Amino acid sequence: MPATDTSVATPANLETSSLTYEQRLSRDEDWAMTDAGRFFDERGSVHQTLREISSRLEQLGIPYAVCGGMALFHYGFRRFTEDVVLLVTSEGLRKIHDELEGRGFLPPFAGSKNLRDTATGVRVEFLVAGQFPGDGRPKPVAFPDPSQAASPGNIRYLTLPALVELKLASGMTSPARMKDLADVQELIRQLQLPVAYSEQLNPYVQEKYAELWMNTLGHSKRFVRPISVSFKVLPEESWDAIVARLRANSDEVDRAVADGIQVEADEARGPGHFHLVTTDPQLAEAHSLHDESEFLQP
Repeated sequence: MPATDTSVATPANLETSSLTYEQRLSRDEDWAMTDAGRFFDERGSVHQTLREISSRLEQLGIPYAVCGGMALFHYGFRRFTEDVVLLVTSEGLRKIHDELEGRGFLPPFAGSKNLRDTATGVRVEFLVAGQFPGDGRPKPVAFPDPSQAASPGNIRYLTLPALVELKLASGMTSPARMKDLADVQELIRQLQLPVAYSEQLNPYVQEKYAELWMNTLGHSKRFVRPISVSFKVLPEESWDAIVARLRANSDEVDRAVADGIQVEADEARGPGHFHLVTTDPQLAEAHSLHDESEFLQP
């Protein structure tokens, strides 16, 4: 885990108290790069706001679940985001405004359901249980009760199935939310989610999940590693060293084959040249195979 450092870089020559986080990012490139780097170490402004708001909600006993980009980050899709999105109940939202407005948080405008962290300028957006994702119209998938859909921990995140389900329903019903489908596709790719994962989702979104899975993992990517039974012998190399190299190469191939990696002749390079081949990303990583498209063609 990163060191606990909640300090936030301050942009030079800017009155940060009067600026939103988005404005600070756009007005000072050096500060933006610094804070973005800190984001990926979980020490930037957005993480600070996440820790602060989640701690305050825990103290107040208000159920919540982290959604949006910060939930994606938590589950392994590490992309930058400018805000914190929380799922709460309508009762919880009223209590949040009663207890937090003017106490480290302020609404971005009068009557807004959202808040902004006065220390960092980061926006905190709220989704309300019982309402509907995407176009906002009634559908079989609704924002769940956060007390039932949050994972345990110091910070409570929306469970991964619920996150995938809501993003699918959102992207399916709103042209303005197509990015939610791209997020699911990236989760499938980075987490190597199986096609059977759809069984954990509402039937309303299962077909779309299967479609995205086919477009992402259904066409297996090949990972390869060139090998050769002949190699240069260095003039100063002893016979024992040559034999040791041959044995090491042979043993390495034997281990790869034992794990299920295939050996194919490399016809383009001719006799004595082969490829180790797999479509399994984990096997590829374990045996140093790389995406076939990355190699120079002979």
